[in-house]
Amino acid sequence: MKILKLFPLLLLGLLAGCKTVSEATLQVTNPGKLAQKDAFFQLDLAQLPAAVSQMAPDEMALLVEGSPIPFQVNDRNGDGTPEDISFVLNMKSGETKSVTIKKGAAGSSASFPKRTQAELSHKVGGTWENRKYIGGEFQNIQQLTLPPEHTDHSFFIRYEGPGWESDKVGYRFYLDWRNATDVFGKTTSDMVLQDVGQDGFDSYHEIADWGMDILKVGGSLGIGTPARWLNNKAERVAVTDSVASEVVLNGPVESLIRTHYYGWKTGEKKVTLTSELSIVAGSRLTKNHLQLSAQLDSLCTGIIQLPNTQVLQRSEGNWGYLATWGQQSLNQDNLGLAIIYRTADLLASTADSLNHVVVLQPQNQELTYYFLAAWEKEPNGITTQEAFSQYLDNLLASFLQPATIQSR
Repeated sequence: MKILKLFPLLLLGLLAGCKTVSEATLQVTNPGKLAQKDAFFQLDLAQLPAAVSQMAPDEMALLVEGSPIPFQVNDRNGDGTPEDISFVLNMKSGETKSVTIKKGAAGSSASFPKRTQAELSHKVGGTWENRKYIGGEFQNIQQLTLPPEHTDHSFFIRYEGPGWESDKVGYRFYLDWRNATDVFGKTTSDMVLQDVGQDGFDSYHEIADWGMDILKVGGSLGIGTPARWLNNKAERVAVTDSVASEVVLNGPVESLIRTHYYGWKTGEKKVTLTSELSIVAGSRLTKNHLQLSAQLDSLCTGIIQLPNTQVLQRSEGNWGYLATWGQQSLNQDNLGLAIIYRTADLLASTADSLNHVVVLQPQNQELTYYFLAAWEKEPNGITTQEAFSQYLDNLLASFLQPATIQSR
C-alpha cells in the first residue's frame, strides 16, 4: 500500500563559506499506525542544491542508511530537463529513515530491477484496407496520433491500446472510440506486457503462464475509465476531433502514459481532456490525473456491474472508496475492483444499467482519482472478500496518513 505525497522541501543550506554542496540528505517518515511496503516518494529536484540537482542521472546515487536503492530521474514535461526523482521504501509504523542523494556509481535506471512498465505498440510495414491493418509487424513507439482509418478491432495496435503494469498487475485501455480500461491479471511479478498480443490476435483472453485478460469490459467503464454523467448514465470519451497518446515514463519505479483527447464532444460542450495514468513499483494502484481545457460541472468514473458480486463502500476523512468483490474475472475466479477518490470531490455515488458510478467534481479544471484490481491468482493474491476489505481499509489508512519526505 502506498500514496504519493509530496511535501514542499526547504532548500538545503550550503556548507560553510563558498564550498559547493555535492550531496543532500533528507528524512522520510511513516507517521501511520500501519507499516507501508513500497511507500512511494517523489522528490522535487528544484529544491536541491544545484550541484546535486544538475548531476547526470547515471552519475547520481540514492542511499538509505548508507546503502544504495533503486530510483529514477523523471522528465515528465518532455523538455529534456528532469523535474524529480521517484523511489520506493519499506517503512515500519512510525519509522524515519535518512535518504542521501550524492554522486556515485549507482548507474542509470536501466541497471535497476524493472518493477513497472509502460508501452505502446503498433504495426508498421503493412497497409490499410477497409479500416483494417493488413500485414506488417509490431513496433514499440513513444507517441502515436491516431490515424483516421483506426477504429476498434483494426488490428493496428497491439492489444488495442497502451499498456502499463507493476509487479502486481497490468492494465490497458482501448485507444479508439471506446476509451475504456481493462485488466491484465498476472501470475508472476515479472514484466509481461512486452510479450502480450504479439501473435496479432486476442489470445490473451486465455490463461497463459504469465496470466490473462481478466475483465469483460463491453460497453461499460471497465475499471476507472473517465466519463461524463449525462442523462442518468456514464458516457465514455467517445466522440473526439483527434487523440494522441504517449509513453512519458517507463522506469523501474514508475511508469506513466499521457493521452490527449482533443475536441471531446460531451453533451452540448466540446473540451480537450488530458489523462495521465501512472503506476508505481509494488502497487496495484493506477493514478489517473485528468485536466480539462475548460471547466465541466462534473466527471465520473466507476466499475462494471457484474453478477455475483458484493459492493463495498467506505469513506473516512478526506478519502473514500467504491469497490466490488466476487467471481467476476473472465476466468471465473475472485477479483476485487476499486475506485479511490477524495471525499471533497464526490457529488454522488450512483449507478446506471452497466456500471457502479462515482460522480466527481473537477477543481480548477483538474481531477485525480485512483483505481485498482486485485486477482486471487496473483502471487500471494487476495482470495477472500474479508481480506480484500481489510486491504482496502489499510490502503485508505495509508492515504489518510501518507509517508512524508522533508529536509533534514
